[in-house]
Amino acid sequence: MKEILERLVNGEINIEEAENLLKADAILEFDDVAKFDIKRNDRTGFPEAVFAPSKEYDDLILIIKKYLQTSDEDLIITKLSNERYERILSDLGENSFIFDYNKRAQILVIRKEIIEKEPQAKIGIITAGTSDIKIAEEARVIVEEGGCEAITSYDIGVAGIHRLFPQIAHMVKEGVKAFIVCAGMEGALPSVVAGLVDVPVIGVPTSIGYGVGEGGRVALDAMLQSCAPGIAVVNIDNGFGAGVFALTIVNND
Repeated sequence: MKEILERLVNGEINIEEAENLLKADAILEFDDVAKFDIKRNDRTGFPEAVFAPSKEYDDLILIIKKYLQTSDEDLIITKLSNERYERILSDLGENSFIFDYNKRAQILVIRKEIIEKEPQAKIGIITAGTSDIKIAEEARVIVEEGGCEAITSYDIGVAGIHRLFPQIAHMVKEGVKAFIVCAGMEGALPSVVAGLVDVPVIGVPTSIGYGVGEGGRVALDAMLQSCAPGIAVVNIDNGFGAGVFALTIVNND
């Protein structure tokens, strides 16, 4: 960007040419494998992440290497298996990068440095069952990467609803700006939470279930059909999307 602006100031290019160059510079092309949107953070408040499944390992490692060569931003890789993480660590671990891998959530953040910041807000993250924790942890990593504090409470679903109320009360006292609620099976928990609080609730259906509920579709339909106002629903197992949406709420508060 600096080079383009210098060329503009020196009269080497006109305003239209500078504008086109800046637009083109917003996309990094990695050997025809990927076009990385390095300006997404400027536009939307959160950077682009790499979705690991279905990518060939050679393509994935190329994207990582090229990104780290051209950007100082943290790199987030989602749905990354432990086996692939170990291979990436072996290939890149000698380059002085900081690797922060959440094995349960299968999400990796690669940093060039750690910058301590005061959390700008608090976000509550809840799961109905223990089986939903991996999706909640994905959301937690994103929330914390976005500069917020995550207050978590897991395995407090409607099957033992007495467990829920003290945790909700604690989060309300802490002043959380939004709740992320992960649930599989019949997906009832977000509706209950939304009926108790006055801040937005983000429902995350998980693929935990069996019979008619297998794959998370019943939980998704139940959350979409909720009679409690104030719920937004993301896709099945989309902890990443829930975290980004919670950050969007905080950033526009």
